[in-house]
Amino acid sequence: MPRPSKPASPFRYFNSSPEVIRLVVMMYVRFPLSLRNVEDLLAERGIDISHETVRHWWNRFGPMFAADVRRQRVSRMKGFPQWKWHLDEVYVKINGQMHYLWRAVDQEGEVLESYVTKARDKKAALRFMKKALKRHGSPAEITTDGLRSYKAAMNELGNADKQEVGRWANNRVENSHLPFRRRERAMLRFRQMKSLQMFASVHANVHNQFASRPFGSISNATSSTDRPTRPAARPPWPSGRPSWPEFTPGWGQLCQSETSCG
Repeated sequence: MPRPSKPASPFRYFNSSPEVIRLVVMMYVRFPLSLRNVEDLLAERGIDISHETVRHWWNRFGPMFAADVRRQRVSRMKGFPQWKWHLDEVYVKINGQMHYLWRAVDQEGEVLESYVTKARDKKAALRFMKKALKRHGSPAEITTDGLRSYKAAMNELGNADKQEVGRWANNRVENSHLPFRRRERAMLRFRQMKSLQMFASVHANVHNQFASRPFGSISNATSSTDRPTRPAARPPWPSGRPSWPEFTPGWGQLCQSETSCG
């Protein structure tokens, strides 16, 4: 009987350590740093890479790491019937033209879905809500602002009775825009819808992995090892080589050790 083939490592064509690649991608996505800032910070610790290498690694591995974090989150949260969502849209300028970033956030402030459109009408709201419902299931309550596109889209989906509109009821999702805005300024804006969509999705999942959650929240109750503790989140840099991925199960599960990744 033939032995099952082992899945090919995504790092097999790279000379750098998988731990270094994960660290570089995490630093660029999580913190408001430019490509050259990441290059300078790593150079101080004995890791010599160029800013173009940082760009290449982010484009190659960022979506893959974020998909792994999101898959674990979705599978863990689908079984909770009292899930509450907050929906909102924020404008983003791309080459002088207005675009809209739609975001769905749960009751703990974690971003569930991000979607970029050129308009904020019923058609755009319907596409965004269908995408979120297909991936995360149906919540018990959906809080929105006064935009009429939400009402029209929810009437077509048949869940208009779950909508809640309040003056300050949507502060949870309003506050979730702040980390993205800080990161947007560091990147000197975006130039394409495709790059905005990819970065918004990856940034949201990485931010969820390291964000502080309320005591007694669903995420903490379901998985106490999902996110590293605060002391473990800043380990020392032994002998010029980072050890961060050993403390991040969501990222480290893609490659348990350097030898197994080839």
